[in-house]
Amino acid sequence: MESGKRVWFRLRSDRRAVVCMVILALEVLCVLLLPPLLGLEPNVTDRTAGFWAAPSAEHWLGTDDVGRDILARLICGGRISLLVGFAAAAINLAVGVPLGLLAGYRRGAWEFWIMRLADVFQSFPNIVLTLCLVSLMGASVLNLVLVLGLLGWPGIARLVYGNVLSVREKEYILAVRALGGRTGTILYRNVLPNAVAPVWAALGQRVGRAILSESSLSFLGVGIRPPQASWGNLMQSASSLAVLTGRPWVWLPPGLLIVLTVVCLQILGNALRDAMDPRAARKER
Repeated sequence: MESGKRVWFRLRSDRRAVVCMVILALEVLCVLLLPPLLGLEPNVTDRTAGFWAAPSAEHWLGTDDVGRDILARLICGGRISLLVGFAAAAINLAVGVPLGLLAGYRRGAWEFWIMRLADVFQSFPNIVLTLCLVSLMGASVLNLVLVLGLLGWPGIARLVYGNVLSVREKEYILAVRALGGRTGTILYRNVLPNAVAPVWAALGQRVGRAILSESSLSFLGVGIRPPQASWGNLMQSASSLAVLTGRPWVWLPPGLLIVLTVVCLQILGNALRDAMDPRAARKER
């Protein structure tokens, strides 16, 4: 508990991290609360405004090629993009952390097979494998989360594996073993808390990568598909030269939100890493 308070205190002292946390919290609150509060309908066509309407008092970001309000689609699409990012990162952790623990602590056959499996996953170009799997399984939010989540575990497993190798030979671990502690109890109570800290620091980067992957796939037309909105498929309209040059209000807001979100997650992840390891922070300064 005390260590958690110290980490939180160091994190709060980093102004950039605080700003990023506020921005991310506002994004989450907006995508969750604004649609029901404002009655936003992302899939309703406004025949009065027409197609490709310019920004106005009624439609702040104009309308798209079938007359749907772009602001409504931008806010509701943020739900999908953020959901994919956080859910895929959660699956990365749920799969990678236990496998890394087993490989680093049990060694032997566990280490060989888990690390070789990680090698196999990492030997394929990630974007190519993701494209193939999403195309085979079908483009849906659930399938996208599963593919991005299950393909991203090797990096987490390797990170945990390296930390467990250094922790397993510490004196307190040897003492617990000598006292007859069970393997599951040792892993959960003694090894995991001391090996998982860098994983929390890398979580922000994992979320950012998943958001970028969803945006890339949706832009290419194999991710989230209309009429369902996401920041990625809102950017897809920029593939038209007429829209790219003549209607920047269509693609610029989702592009800026993607960049802002990923940058904030990267900065927050780095700040969390420094808060958990003050010596690394002092070296960088």
